Amino acid sequence: MGAVAEHSLIDVRADFPVLEREFNGRRVAYLDSAATSQRPRQVVEAMDRFQRHSYAPIHRGVYELARESTDAFEEARARIAAFVNWDPACSIFTLNATEAINLVAYSWGRRNVGEGDVVLITEMEHHSNIVPWQILCQEKGATLRYVPVAGNGELALDELDAILGEGRVKLLAVTHVSNVLGTVNPIADIAARARAAGALTVVDGAQGVPQLPVDLTELDADFYAWTGHKALGPTLGLLHGRRELLQEMPPFLSGGHMIKRVEREASTWNDLPWKFEAGTSDVTEAVGLRAAVDYLGSLGMDNVRAHERELTAYALERLPEVESLTVFGPADAERRGGVVSFAIEGMHPHDIADLCDREAVCIRAGHHCAQPLMRCLGVGATARASFGVYNSRDEVDRLVEALVKGREVFGL
Repeated sequence: MGAVAEHSLIDVRADFPVLEREFNGRRVAYLDSAATSQRPRQVVEAMDRFQRHSYAPIHRGVYELARESTDAFEEARARIAAFVNWDPACSIFTLNATEAINLVAYSWGRRNVGEGDVVLITEMEHHSNIVPWQILCQEKGATLRYVPVAGNGELALDELDAILGEGRVKLLAVTHVSNVLGTVNPIADIAARARAAGALTVVDGAQGVPQLPVDLTELDADFYAWTGHKALGPTLGLLHGRRELLQEMPPFLSGGHMIKRVEREASTWNDLPWKFEAGTSDVTEAVGLRAAVDYLGSLGMDNVRAHERELTAYALERLPEVESLTVFGPADAERRGGVVSFAIEGMHPHDIADLCDREAVCIRAGHHCAQPLMRCLGVGATARASFGVYNSRDEVDRLVEALVKGREVFGL
């Protein structure tokens, strides 16, 4: 594994085999980690080793191979929970962050949200933290309201306080880090405000855990969802929740493994966390995610944050050199994660991304599953560059060069 270099930058590119590829004679510059991160060989090898030597059905087998597989699965859970400082028994494996949020919406929401209640979300949410609450409110006769985004790309916390002060909010759902604006929201402060108003907090941490040191006991939210595929690992989600809430919630999915006893007419449920893990679990993915958090832990999340903050600051410095380019989100890299969304007058974001691809620079284009936010910004889509531990300043330079060439192609 590469070492932490001077000036807060990490040099671990050699750990990521896919980044050895070249397109059009240019080494690939992967700037799309907010969509999905690349995986280091340590993760790939851990999953391959488990498949080759230890794979077996978990929890019910009495033979040695099954015990070994079960131990690997539950040890992975314990390590992943420790990475964010939470109780393993209250750390539930899901398909992804989207399913984790839906679990709360269906299992907690349908028992606790009713007609006249308010579910409060923000204008910067990903669709996965909007649509489940839309469906819940439509079914239960509740009202869905939004905390607005201020002109600086941050949440209008005075508006949050005003809505909470009305006394009707049952649940507040908020992203930890915006996947468009890069805004890092003050989750501990927001959760405290919600709790004082009698509301629960659900945090979409899909962009938070990969980029920031996260201590869930300090954040003190009621539910926190994230996914491994943005954190150098495989596609596997996590829902961390308060024990007292999870114990009272009915199962989300039903079938095998989540039961204690099945009678002809009724069943009783398994203990936490297995009550919410119906069917055959993604054992190999859990092993891979453990390897991913071990890798991040060895780098140190403070170093990961410093690395991505420096790249973001450099991008915010260099991108304005491109004529007619507008950057969205906070101007201060200290207040945002490793995400920079932008638009260039006279160029559609998809054309921008295509022209960057010709230079082997991989960026995202579209609404980024945040259409309400796009409308707030007054655009239909943006281009987006997002950084990971494997990126470097020279790749920011290549992005700027590709954008300048792109404008020339369009005759701008």
